[in-house]
Amino acid sequence: MAGTRDRRIVIKLGTGVLTRGIGELDTARMGAICAQVADALKGGWKPILVSSGAVGLGMGRLGLKSRPKKTSSVQMCAAVGQGILIQTWGELFAPFGVCVAQILLTRDDLDVRARHRAMRDLLDELLGAGIVPIINENDCISAAELNIKFGDNDVLSSLVATLSKSSKLLILSTAPGLVDIGGTGEVIPEVSKIDAGIRAKAGGTSSATAVGGMATKIKAAEIAASSGCEVFIASGARDGVIADILAGKNPGTRFAASGSGANSKKRWLAHFGRTIGKIFVDAGAADAIRNKGSSLLPAGVRGVSGKFSKGSLVEILEADGGDIVARGLAEENSEDIKKSLSAARKKCGHKDVVVHRDNLAVV
Repeated sequence: MAGTRDRRIVIKLGTGVLTRGIGELDTARMGAICAQVADALKGGWKPILVSSGAVGLGMGRLGLKSRPKKTSSVQMCAAVGQGILIQTWGELFAPFGVCVAQILLTRDDLDVRARHRAMRDLLDELLGAGIVPIINENDCISAAELNIKFGDNDVLSSLVATLSKSSKLLILSTAPGLVDIGGTGEVIPEVSKIDAGIRAKAGGTSSATAVGGMATKIKAAEIAASSGCEVFIASGARDGVIADILAGKNPGTRFAASGSGANSKKRWLAHFGRTIGKIFVDAGAADAIRNKGSSLLPAGVRGVSGKFSKGSLVEILEADGGDIVARGLAEENSEDIKKSLSAARKKCGHKDVVVHRDNLAVV
């Protein structure tokens, strides 16, 4: 499977790349992107597109000048614009003999384990057939208050890269890369590790149609890189940007892959699935989980938040500071774990494990 991973790429295209203004697609640029994707296919790459633009197109068709604040109005724009978007992609890819497939996702499609597996299998099937999946968030039904929204397509693209075991994620927008704000003012070419200093260089977006900004791109890079995926942030307006990256050039900012690419279960535990409780641990337990691959034992637990049953997905956090350590499946329910805090069990066999290492992923 290593060879398969090496040839899979996710290309995220922001609204600012695809449009010339509210509701007006830049078909010349989209056509150039299609040409590069077609060349990538001929070169043996297996591209997946994550395409923004539906809400902006709907706004234009409906005569709106700014993104609506009312959820149902945004959903209306998405419903109107998505058909225009996928039809345009299909028409622009047709001269290159490339078949496309539309996939609209909500968070549940990747979080719910059975649906997660079904989506992974679908992507395998499409890529194996030489079809280019074009993915967008299903904004017609996604809403933050329903807890099924990704937040933006930057994060969605990183989760798709993780799900598909892609080797590269290209986040193409109006930004030339990560700029050294407060420093040189130049694009930072390489980031080996994402820390507080890197996050401090991020900003939001002032676009009337876009969501997110550099902060969400850095978050996306962190997710994908931790799953063994190399990430590039670059300008989608740059001629030949996709071809350049696939040729080994760096036209923006490159984030090195920091993980080795865990198996599908570990990836789901780390980045998907909705947690319903928290377990707080001491420094010794946090170190053992992070650096020694240990299970979480009762002796390391300092507190529990939320009510959950055995087998529930939970977050493991440091008791001091609240930094997240890992995510995993609880071997005991929340009430029994709380009882163990006062019982102070001295013998911790497998049956006394709170979260077993086989069902745990460091994040």
